[in-house]
Amino acid sequence: MATYTLPELPYDYSALAPVISPEIIELHHDKHHAAYVKGANDTLEQLAEARDKDQWGSINGLEKNLAFHLSGHILHSIYWHNMTGDGGGEPLDKDGVGELADAIAESFGSFDKFKAQLTKASATTQGSGWGVLAYEPVTGRLIVEQIYDHQGNVGQGSVPILVFDAWEHAFYLQYKNQKVDFIEAMWRVVNWQDVARRYTAAKERANNLLLAP
Repeated sequence: MATYTLPELPYDYSALAPVISPEIIELHHDKHHAAYVKGANDTLEQLAEARDKDQWGSINGLEKNLAFHLSGHILHSIYWHNMTGDGGGEPLDKDGVGELADAIAESFGSFDKFKAQLTKASATTQGSGWGVLAYEPVTGRLIVEQIYDHQGNVGQGSVPILVFDAWEHAFYLQYKNQKVDFIEAMWRVVNWQDVARRYTAAKERANNLLLAP
């Protein structure tokens, strides 16, 4: 049975400076993300043991741990590719991401309104969590989700295409307790090409959500 593995970064540790320091990238990827991968694999082993022994006293905790670690792994795997040192600005038709730009305008009214909502959702996440732009397949629109931890407050079936990590380990060494400053800076490294590819792929797989037989 396949297990989860830590993906390599698509750039070196210094590629996102000065928005995110090399030290943060190294710790965030090599320590924090790696811990979620290990946690997911360890929990799968513990669930397999529970099945073999038919012992279910810890099932609630194990299922919660699996959701936490697996969601952490998935969101971080998206996060690294959502950023580039050559990114920022807003998606524009001249850059080949006009379909994404149109979808944002249709779903939120304008790019500025979308930016304000995702910024506020990310910066005001209570405790640890994420701000996420997701494709919602029932209506085919884009929505912003405010996710606590890695897995809570998620609309079933929605596909994350742009994620802002609002956990303290993502910014505290550089931005201290000024989470809003970090979120504002994140807009300077958004990889709109990657977001557009994820949007296209999510739309193509939208029919995979079976609402009725």
